[in-house]
Amino acid sequence: QKSSKPLAIAHLRRMTLGADVVSASEKLDRAGARILMQQIAANPNVEYVEIDRRNRISLTPNDTNYSQQWGYFNAAGGIKANEAWDVNTGTGSVIAVLDTGITSHSDLNANVLPGYDFILDTAVSNDGNGRDSNPADPGDWTTAGQCYSGSAASGSSWHGTHVAGTVAAVTNNAKGVAGTAFNAKIVPVRVLGTCGGYDSDIADGIIWASGGTVSGIPANANPADVINLSLGGSGACGATSQAAINTAVANGSVLAIAAGNDNSNVSNASPANCNNVIAVGSITSTGARSSFSNYGTLVDIAAPGSTINSTLNAGTQGPGAESYASYSGTSMATPHVAGVVALMQSRRAALGLAAYTPAQVETSIKST
Repeated sequence: QKSSKPLAIAHLRRMTLGADVVSASEKLDRAGARILMQQIAANPNVEYVEIDRRNRISLTPNDTNYSQQWGYFNAAGGIKANEAWDVNTGTGSVIAVLDTGITSHSDLNANVLPGYDFILDTAVSNDGNGRDSNPADPGDWTTAGQCYSGSAASGSSWHGTHVAGTVAAVTNNAKGVAGTAFNAKIVPVRVLGTCGGYDSDIADGIIWASGGTVSGIPANANPADVINLSLGGSGACGATSQAAINTAVANGSVLAIAAGNDNSNVSNASPANCNNVIAVGSITSTGARSSFSNYGTLVDIAAPGSTINSTLNAGTQGPGAESYASYSGTSMATPHVAGVVALMQSRRAALGLAAYTPAQVETSIKST
């Protein structure tokens, strides 16, 4: 850099093993620093010259299954969460998980805020009642033919518990898994039960999660910065779903929605094909599209979704012991994105800046 003053070199100290730490009198660009170092190295009394580099913390969680969580750190398909955590871990952010509810799990409980059960139909709720303040997942097992003619019997999925772990599992507790935004909080909103869940319940859950008003339901004391919807059905975006999404976006909530697992165009997968949302596809650990993932121009971003290790429950019907397992799906990719949104908004707050609008969040995620 050009300066009217001659460059001066100050001797700061001699290190234990004999090296000298020196400092230039003014800040140099890369080219200027290279010239200076070459001039110093030309002195026959100088053994070597190198930059006194600045090092930063590099968090590697001590959770026992972290090495399996390739989505956080894998060079090809990972989201580089391990680098983000050196800057921000989600403190102050709230993520609503609209799903099957949640089970008690020691790797989750400390990060869970009060939620709500929005399932009105008792045939779907499987908990003996309709809407109430208990978002606990009683299990969503089915018998053969229960959902439709020819449907297979299935054990309980504990889907909401798995998604919640990827969003914000308790981290650095020397057990289990790490979460994407592990100092954020989870608001579990139960909208899926036996054989799935209705648009009407999901729409009310979206509005409530964002801090909006739903008739007959107490207000959500912890409006969500981001709403995770690892769910979907076929067909065009419904007017009921779009209206709920628009309300939530107006309230400042970002919606991350699974693109679907049909290996088809997301244009036929609702609510991922609605406007004002971030539709999430799935990739493998090599960065390739997961074979099951929906695709198309309406997919906004892809995230790790193949063989994702997270919190679960061992019960085949009702809740049993807490456990961990690997699932695959755009359902697993979506909470990676929701967690990133929580990190982004937490960072804004830490800097004393206004939260990003949902549109700004989407643009930033897609452009970077």
